[in-house]
Amino acid sequence: MKNKVDKQKDFEAIKKALEESQNVFVSGFDKLTVAQDYELRKTVRAAGGRYRVLKNTLAEKASEGLPVAGAVTGLKGMNSIAYTSGDPVALAKALVGYAKANPTFTFKAGFVEGRVVEVQSINDLANMPSKEQIYAQLLYVINAPAQKLVTAINGVGRNLAVVVDQGVKENKFNQ
Repeated sequence: MKNKVDKQKDFEAIKKALEESQNVFVSGFDKLTVAQDYELRKTVRAAGGRYRVLKNTLAEKASEGLPVAGAVTGLKGMNSIAYTSGDPVALAKALVGYAKANPTFTFKAGFVEGRVVEVQSINDLANMPSKEQIYAQLLYVINAPAQKLVTAINGVGRNLAVVVDQGVKENKFNQ
């Protein structure tokens, strides 16, 4: 059993994690084996997130007064959080992929970009393109008109060169 100092350190660590994280996914993990838990932690780390098992009352007290409180209050059973301040889509994709492979891993709530979201919204978030894909699409849209302009300008010079070349070949130019 933990002493009071260790419990206070756990409380501070959970409070700090909940304060600093913009994206939190609350999940239940009943009947996960040690190997499955290790794989889950590895998956979360690869997505740029962190993973922590929660004591329900400790999480509820740590979240008091924070925007994430709506997602972690009233929890029952064995619960954990995966959290990040980075890309929520990458973490959601990783967690949803893991949940498909391990049906005992379930979502209970989520907190994304300052608001509490439903379980279905987590699945919807996982189906979105990542930030990198969105940036690439945006750059393509921004760059497309410039590419068309350059092609049109080059076309005029190219067409003029073709006409002059044909004229020279057919001796249409008198010197």
